[in-house]
Amino acid sequence: MSGSGKSVAAKLKRRVWAPAAIVVAAGVVLGLAVGPASANGPKESAAVQTVSTHRPAHQPKPTVVLVHGAWADASSWSGEVRSLQREGYPVRAIANPVENLTTDAEYVHDFLESIHGPIVLVGHSYGGAVITNAAVGLPNVKALVYIDAAAPAPGETNGQLSGADSVLATKSKTQLFTTTTYPNAPAGASELYLNEDIFVNNFANDLPRAEAEQLWASQRGASTVAFDTKSKVAAWKTIPSWYFISTGDQIITPTSELAMARRAHSHITLFHGGSHLTLISHPDAVTAVIHSAINSVR
Repeated sequence: MSGSGKSVAAKLKRRVWAPAAIVVAAGVVLGLAVGPASANGPKESAAVQTVSTHRPAHQPKPTVVLVHGAWADASSWSGEVRSLQREGYPVRAIANPVENLTTDAEYVHDFLESIHGPIVLVGHSYGGAVITNAAVGLPNVKALVYIDAAAPAPGETNGQLSGADSVLATKSKTQLFTTTTYPNAPAGASELYLNEDIFVNNFANDLPRAEAEQLWASQRGASTVAFDTKSKVAAWKTIPSWYFISTGDQIITPTSELAMARRAHSHITLFHGGSHLTLISHPDAVTAVIHSAINSVR
């Protein structure tokens, strides 16, 4: 893994700009003409903004359900929600408890059961592990979209999938987190909050510092149990999937995400730059991949 990981990482580092948007088959990389934006520069590329969805009038529009990750909340999807609502799509960004992978997935599953018609289910970060479990047994979930996310196989935990070069693997717990107790916690469990320097420099590293600091101040805690619970099922084995991978992600590394995406035979998009919060810094690029999944729903 380490040898192949270095090879993939080197390729990602060299490929800093793609000349055009290329639509490809599942399991093959989709290159978008986007590069890393400066803190004061435009957040979107014109090439990404031209991507749109055209569905026949007689086909119902799927509901897009967005599931956030750890140290975040549903507002992290604000840019994607605006774009999708502007185009007339029913969209819901729902709360993710981030307490226990099994019960978090059941929570999302129960919500999905209330929706009639086709669903495109989207997960960011830890939310990817949640949708991997929540979608099983729901025939109206037609597509899964992973945004800088984990897609565990049965028996794997979210905590195992960050990658050997992730900041979560290379720094100590005290460097990474402020730890608290919480009511009715299982024995040995605690609540984790990312420390400010980690959040600003490694989690939200492509956002303007002031915005990153505001997000750090308003982060939600995440239980250690959420990262240690083994995944029970893998919806990506039977449901088509799309994978958006930011090469600047320091939390779940591109090497790890590529391995999971290829295992799931996903449609893969490499975004050159970004961070673990590319869904906030470049919402149009993320929405373009959601559109690709929407287009598959018939």
